[in-house]
Amino acid sequence: MAHHELHTPISEAQARALKVNDTVTLNGTLFGIRDATQIHMFDRGRTTRFDLAGHAVIHTAPNVKKVAPSPEFPAGYAPVCVGTTTSDRMERFTRPLMEKNGVRIIIGKGGLREASAAAFRELGGVYLAIVGGTAALETTWIEQIEDVDLDDLNPESLWKFRIRGFGPLLVGMDSHGGSLFERVRADVDARRAQVLAGLGVKAA
Repeated sequence: MAHHELHTPISEAQARALKVNDTVTLNGTLFGIRDATQIHMFDRGRTTRFDLAGHAVIHTAPNVKKVAPSPEFPAGYAPVCVGTTTSDRMERFTRPLMEKNGVRIIIGKGGLREASAAAFRELGGVYLAIVGGTAALETTWIEQIEDVDLDDLNPESLWKFRIRGFGPLLVGMDSHGGSLFERVRADVDARRAQVLAGLGVKAA
C-alpha cells in the first residue's frame, strides 16, 4: 500500500503504477460527469470542447449557485455542495470514456463491474472510491468551477473543476485486474454459504 500525489492530467504509466488499496490525492483539474452527460455524449453523438485526455472524472451532479461571472467565478457558478453519486448505473460508459476521450481515472461510489475492469486492464485506468456522505468535505477540495460545457443538461452538465488536495481516495479497481468490490462480493457469498449451511439450507 502506497500513497500517490498526482497532478492531472496523468500518463498511462502513472495510472498503471496505482494498485488496489493504494491511496491517491489529486491536484489540478477534475471533470464532473453524470448519466445524462454520458447519454448525450455516447448515445446521441454530442461532443465536448474539453480535452479529457489523461484526466479524472467524478460521477456527480453538483449543487451549484448561479452568480455573475468574475475572476473568482469564471463560469458564472459557485460550488455549494459537490457530492459523488453511485457509479454502477454508468458502467457502460467506462470504455468509451477511455477509448474516445482518453480518461484515465474515474471517481465514484460503490464500484464498477467486469466490463470496466477489462477497460482498465486493456487501456490503463483506475477507479478511485470515495466514501458516501462526504459531500461537504469534497466541496472544500474544489477551489473553483473553471468552466462548464453541455450546460443545457444542468446540473448534469460537464463541469471543469480546479482542485487542490482532493483526497485521499482509495484505489478500488486498478489496471492489473484488482478490485476491492469483487473481493467484498466473494467474501459476502462465502459467508452467506456458511450461514445457510449452518441452517441446513442448501445454497442456490
